[in-house]
Amino acid sequence: MSDQIPVVEAFRMMAANKSLTELELQGLIREGIHAALARRFGGPVEAEIDVTGEGEISIVVLKEVVEDVEDPAREVTLEQARWDDPDFEVGDLMEIPVDFREFGRSAVMAAKQRIIQRIREGERDRIRMEFNDRVGDLVSGEVQASERGKLVVMLNRSREAEAIIPWREQNPRERFRQGEPIRAVLKLLEETSRGPRLILSRADPQFVASLFALEVPEIYQNIVEIKEIVREAGGRTKVAVASRDESVDPVGACVGLKGSRVQAVVSELSGERIDIVPWHPDPEIFARRALAPARVAKVISDQERHVITAIVDEDQLSLAIGRNGQNVRLASQLIGWQVDLYSSRDWMERGGRSGLFGGSEDYEISDFPLSELEGIAPATLAALEAAGIGSFYGLLDMDRADFLQVPGIGGDEADTLEALIDELTVVDETPAAAAAGGKAAEEAAGETADVAGSEMAPEALDRAAASGEATS
Repeated sequence: MSDQIPVVEAFRMMAANKSLTELELQGLIREGIHAALARRFGGPVEAEIDVTGEGEISIVVLKEVVEDVEDPAREVTLEQARWDDPDFEVGDLMEIPVDFREFGRSAVMAAKQRIIQRIREGERDRIRMEFNDRVGDLVSGEVQASERGKLVVMLNRSREAEAIIPWREQNPRERFRQGEPIRAVLKLLEETSRGPRLILSRADPQFVASLFALEVPEIYQNIVEIKEIVREAGGRTKVAVASRDESVDPVGACVGLKGSRVQAVVSELSGERIDIVPWHPDPEIFARRALAPARVAKVISDQERHVITAIVDEDQLSLAIGRNGQNVRLASQLIGWQVDLYSSRDWMERGGRSGLFGGSEDYEISDFPLSELEGIAPATLAALEAAGIGSFYGLLDMDRADFLQVPGIGGDEADTLEALIDELTVVDETPAAAAAGGKAAEEAAGETADVAGSEMAPEALDRAAASGEATS
């Protein structure tokens, strides 16, 4: 029996690497010996096989005593049985002990093949159970090889799983070498003749969404929601976000302090541009934001045809279109409507209204935190926030006297804040307002408090767009 122990130990070491328990190993050894017995006796046999914890194996084959043998693997004639014991009768069960050493290499190979087969079946079942509900999740691993354009990936948490990134699911700006770490999103669990295969993607928009969920705690905690996301891998991604908490700015949460969060995502995407815009249920407002970083002067919607007509100034046209039409194309996909883009000159030549760019309703600019404005000292910012003033709109209704009433703000700070408001707003001096004079002129000047009815200086508008329509 001592020769059996090294064999069982070898099986035990092989099974340990595959995370099999001692009971599972013993069961697989029994199945392998059954297969070897079937080869020796010419068919399936009934046998009692005992594998002890010390590694010893005992085998007893059971055969029924009969007059005429129909199944040699399970039956034995009365005459043959009485050679062993003259007391046997028809119907008795004859026990035939078998020495494991009689099988030699055939039994060992049969047991080994059965163990390997069962291990593979178990691995396939575990892969199905582990990844069936993880489609859309972020996974990480190591590039094992590059075969005809596809990347073969060894996952960190499931090294037995077959995972690939096809060429169509790769970012054309990226190149990976063997042994490099890689992250991707699980796109599909595909069944093949060799078992389940994981199809990963670094080109799918969900990959970007998963990266943001990893970098932005507010998204992970469901405070900020990614409402829509569209992407052209290697070129540009547009993300529309909304907040379930009014005190949380969704765009600011995704951008992070000094852009740290969005830059981490951009770095993972090899420098791909990302536009983060606040989502809005109104398609016209949403269209303005979706065309960021371009500033839109006017939008007209056709509810029946789901068509948005967007008009921009001449200097904004190329920015709105983007390289090879990418920006307007992604904006259309983001809002789910067709977007027809015109410059102001083209629109006027087509018969557009002359007052297209004059109305206050033509501008929709998002509020943004004061912390994103340059030129406000940290102490002044803290004093304003302590007084409940945390956004740009909160400053617009205040003058120098109002600032001086805020604890912690002196004359110099009040002057700085007044200058900042003057820089960010320009009075809309229409001909009618200029001719009215006196009280009408004062009223026209007072309209500068309404951002929607005023025009921003280009530098200030860029800062405002950076908060409401962040572009990385």
